[in-house]
Formats: sequence, structure tokens, C-alpha cells
Amino acid sequence: MSTSSSTSSTGTTSTSTTRAGAGSARGSAPKKGGRRPLTLPVVLLIIAGALALVSLVRLISGADDITSVGQVSGALELAIPIGLAGLGGLWAERAGVVNIGLEGMMVLGTWFGAWAGFQWGPWAGVVLGILGGALGGLLHAVVTVTFGVNHIVSGVAINILAVGATRYLSNFAFDGVEGGSSKQSPRIDAITEITVPGLADWMQDLQARHWFLVSDLAGVIGGLVTDLSLLTVVALLLVPGTWWVLWRTAFGLRLRSCGENPVAAESLGVNVYRYKYIAVTVSGGLAGLGGAFLAIVATGIYQEGQTGGRGYIGLAAMIFGNWMPGGLALGAGLFGFTDSLKLRGGAENVHAMLLLLGILLVLVVAWQLYKKKYVAAVVSAAVAALLFLWYALTDQVPSQFVDAAPYVTTLLVLALSAQRLRMPKADGLPYRKGQGT
Repeated sequence: MSTSSSTSSTGTTSTSTTRAGAGSARGSAPKKGGRRPLTLPVVLLIIAGALALVSLVRLISGADDITSVGQVSGALELAIPIGLAGLGGLWAERAGVVNIGLEGMMVLGTWFGAWAGFQWGPWAGVVLGILGGALGGLLHAVVTVTFGVNHIVSGVAINILAVGATRYLSNFAFDGVEGGSSKQSPRIDAITEITVPGLADWMQDLQARHWFLVSDLAGVIGGLVTDLSLLTVVALLLVPGTWWVLWRTAFGLRLRSCGENPVAAESLGVNVYRYKYIAVTVSGGLAGLGGAFLAIVATGIYQEGQTGGRGYIGLAAMIFGNWMPGGLALGAGLFGFTDSLKLRGGAENVHAMLLLLGILLVLVVAWQLYKKKYVAAVVSAAVAALLFLWYALTDQVPSQFVDAAPYVTTLLVLALSAQRLRMPKADGLPYRKGQGT
């Protein structure tokens, strides 16, 4: 690999060097056929358009709860664990390590968070939950980075090990304790919640008027300023925090270079093993924080199996977000929103989503016709027609579909976005120390 200039004393690289494999501090340039990074104005425009579309559906269907303060607050609470798991996957995969073990690390976070939480308070539970997940991440790093075990095999093994270990430990830690059993912990004290006085009540009043777009925007803002756990605030700040660390610091540049071209990174003096270890341990800690959030904030209690596959859904959100924090947050929010729909209003709210999907498919048809993809346009139009027909002939959807709606949404979003994704080049590829010397 030829470069036009050498590295500086801090280990940062020149423009020509980063083009050779390390990437730039502002993020890798999009390849031909890849998805270009979304700018903030574009993201805000997409959010505004989506909110206007949802508002239109609300007016037509009469399902006024789909953008209420309670709906948005519930969606946020359901999205946070998924988003934290997705952030964990982002850290690991940006360093070139696939972390299928996020689910197991979340399980460790729920157990250790609850175990410490009911004894020493919720914040102690948060700390121990992070450490429990980080322990799982460290184990994954040892197995995959040092010993070169297949990343998928290691991740699946950690998932199995975490379930077995927590089930065994519960027999000693929770069974026989007042309020606990071999499958659940005693009740954990709640973390302080904050409400912005004045603004929360104003947003509640505006949302209750059911005006087009204005009430929907008030519902979103109200959900973000009403009964908000301090841990939720911390979790939300981790999204821009991750972006800043990985895309605006020399440390993040070196870490991402390990996921793009570790051989080139090593030849430039980067300790690839160290950065992979850091990334995967942080990945486990973030997943553990997601698990602690489930046990301490979302439910106030540890229950066996309460992660419910959120680690895998977090990976799906990360892929949907194209391995970027902002896109990941949108993916987690989408799943949290659909999951919250089934809890509030159930069949009526999900029935309204049929209309929303139909309208979205009409927009997809218009785009496909513009791109001259006529076969795809015909298929999309047929599916849209079926959704409109289903919506017109029914008043609600079956309860089985209501329960499956979040997972169906996840699969549809991944299917529609999978063609333009770009994962880190060396993600999941074997690497041995010394290849770059």
C-alpha cells in the first residue's frame, strides 16, 4: 500500500492513507451503489413527512391514540433497549467483529442489574448491569479475536451460556427472598423520572384537540418531556455520543479502520487487537445497559426470558441504519412504535397501520415507475390494493396479527432497505496479529 505522507505522532493518517484503507475521520466515502450518509436536513425532512403521513392516517381512521403522549412515551420506553443493543452491535461491527451474542449480553445485564438493584439501589443495578454485559463482551473478544473462533459460533454460544448461567444463579440469589423466586427478582426501586412543568401540560392539551399535524407534533414532544426516566435521557445521549466518538475523534478513526482494513491499520501502527477488544467490551456493556433498562425502568423486576429477542432486533435496527447511529435510532424507534401500538388500542391501532402501509406502497410504486422498474411497481401496486381492500372490509385485525405486527414491520423494513446497505469491509473476517508487518 503506497501513501503520500506518513502518519503523525498521534497515529492519525493523511487523506491519501485513509483512502487506502483506514477511512476518514468524517466517515468512509460511499461506494458506487452504496447508500450515501443522510444529512441532518434530510433526516428532519423524512421525519416531518412521516409525521404528516401518520397524521393523515389518524384523521382518516379515527385512531387518535397512535400519536398520543402515552403512545410516544411507551414507544420510547420500548425502543431504548433495542437501540442500546443496536449501539452495542455498531461498536463491535465497526471494529470488524460480528456480535450475535448481544442477546446473551442483554440477559446478563438484566440479571446483574436486578441482583444489584434490589440490594443497593437502581443506580448500582445500572452499573452492575453494564459490567455484566461487558463481561460477556470481553469473553466474546477473547474467543474471536485472540483464538480466532468463528464470530457467529461464539455469539450463539454466549447466548446459550448466559441463559443457563442466569437461570442457575437465580436459584441462589432470588429464590427464597421476599418477592422473588427462581424465575424472578424482588421489586427494584424506580429511577427518578422528570417532567418539564408547563410544557408537558401544554402539549397534552394540544394533543387532545386532534388537529392535523399540530396535535401529532404535540404528542411527540409531550412524550419526550413527560415522566422521562433519567436513564432514558442517558440512553438517548449515547446515540450522538457514539457518533462523536467514532466519527470525530482519532480514537474512533483507528477503531473504524480495524473494521475496514485491519492489515493496513496495523501497518500504520494501530494495535488492532487492542481496539477490537475495546470495541467488543463496550459493545457488551451497551447491551448490558439495555438489559438493565428492561429490568429496572421498563418493568421494575427481573423475569426469566424478559429480553424477548431484543438483542437480535437491535442487530436488525443496526443493519437498517446502515451501521450508523442515526439510522439505528430510527430503526429502533420504528420497532418501539409498532410494539407500543399493540399495547395501546391494539387491534384498532394496528388496523390503522394497514392504511398507512397501503399509502406508503403507493409512494413506492410512484418511485419505482420513476426508476422504470415496472415489474416491481406492479407487485407493489398489487400488495397496496390488497391492503386497502383489507382495511375497507374490516374494522380490526386478528389478535394474532396484532402480536406479530412489530416483527412483521422489522422484516419488511429490512427487506426494503437491504439492497443499499454497506457493512464494514472486514466485518466478520478472520485476522491474525502480524499480518500488516
